[in-house]
Amino acid sequence: MSIGLAATSPAYSLAAIIGPVVALVGVYAPGIMLASFVPMLLIASAFYYLNRVDSDCGTTFSWVTRAMGPWFGWLGGWAIGMTGVLIVGSLANVGVTYLLLTFGLDDLVDNPWVLQGLTVLLIFLMTAICVIGTELSARLQDVLILAQVGALLIFAVVALTAALNGTSEYASLVPEVSWLNPFGAGGAALTGGLLLGVFAYWGWESAVNLNEETEGASSTPGRAAIVSTVVLLVTYVSVAIAVVAYAGVDFLAENASEEEGIFGTLADSAMGSWSWVVLLAVATSAIASTQTTIIPASRTGLSMARRHAMPRSLAHIHPRVRTPDVSTWTVAVIATVWYLVVNLLSENALLDSLTALSLLIAFYYALTGLACAIYYRRELTRSVKNFLLIGVGPVIGSILLLWLLVESIIDMSDPENSSTGVAWLGVGPPLVIGVFIFLAGVVFMVFWRFHDGRYWQERPGVADPVLAAGGRPAGDGGADGSSGHHGGDGAVR
Repeated sequence: MSIGLAATSPAYSLAAIIGPVVALVGVYAPGIMLASFVPMLLIASAFYYLNRVDSDCGTTFSWVTRAMGPWFGWLGGWAIGMTGVLIVGSLANVGVTYLLLTFGLDDLVDNPWVLQGLTVLLIFLMTAICVIGTELSARLQDVLILAQVGALLIFAVVALTAALNGTSEYASLVPEVSWLNPFGAGGAALTGGLLLGVFAYWGWESAVNLNEETEGASSTPGRAAIVSTVVLLVTYVSVAIAVVAYAGVDFLAENASEEEGIFGTLADSAMGSWSWVVLLAVATSAIASTQTTIIPASRTGLSMARRHAMPRSLAHIHPRVRTPDVSTWTVAVIATVWYLVVNLLSENALLDSLTALSLLIAFYYALTGLACAIYYRRELTRSVKNFLLIGVGPVIGSILLLWLLVESIIDMSDPENSSTGVAWLGVGPPLVIGVFIFLAGVVFMVFWRFHDGRYWQERPGVADPVLAAGGRPAGDGGADGSSGHHGGDGAVR
């Protein structure tokens, strides 16, 4: 569960979105965090049930292939891989920045050569930890996630107490139950807020990407994904209430463009000499997520390669530590190059590349929800539980995410909504980046189809009734990097 939580980078995510969300919906920011949780929980249910019948580290790639065929499956895998490429560099950059600020090394933050150099070193360090092994990764994440969630909750208690006592230096407010109403703002504000909320929850499924390296592969990772979303819900709603109560709407809206820097300002005010606790929380959050975000991309690459949907070299397993070393380092190198190249354009261009993430996130989450209902279609009428949790719930989650995807495309088409504020090809840079990545995937997919067509011989199937009923797949429970039910040819069974 710690890896799933760390991958969402809760401290960084909250710091980055709280200002923009309040600017959009005002005091209803806690309600937005509550509403954004709904599609995430519904899709988490899909991850749980799909993992039960197919404990494949490729998750969406493997599941969508089995339910909807190789073309959709390949695109789902591509989307997961590219999310890691887009965000790893930015996360490492924030981690280094806030670590330096924590120790008062502000001058180094202003030196782009030092900052970028340390960022690249951090990416490679976190990649090395991923390669060394899952157990070391999990132990490191246990420490980092406890540190950041603990710091966030301490900050929330201190800020909320100050707001209630009237000792805040800002225009504090008294919390109201109505703040939990996500429809209070309505209209375009609701849509924009939900998009940001979905981004904040994204990443919880990283634990499922480690299912082949986890004891109880068919059940433990899926449960961890669901529990992760619930823990995030409590943390996000609590901190959102505390921040809005302590700082008020006007301050947060006026400083929305500062993104993660807003927590530093509020921490100085609320916690005084202890503000370093919050700064360290954001730093550890970003550093932890730098590592865990590499995991889904690398494991998806492994899964795609061993089923001949990607170059075979990506399926290489380190003989001693039993992790996909080639795939992991490939993701790290591509992500580093992306970070350096985009950063050369401008810092805002890097932020625009992160905005494009919402397109990929909504796409592959929605595919997963639909795949769950399709793959289990013969089991849905066997019980009310199956119908609601495996069919209706994931489909509703997918519909909500597809709606957000369309709204996101419309929003990104306006250059004024981008960080750079300029047009690329007549539309906003985030939309150009998102469409470019998708089209690049289509081109590579078509090329690979003609280069090696074995993966495209797979045909959609249905869930095995025994596994669907909770039976154990062959080989479940191993932690040796093999789930036991994969054939070497990757054929759907």
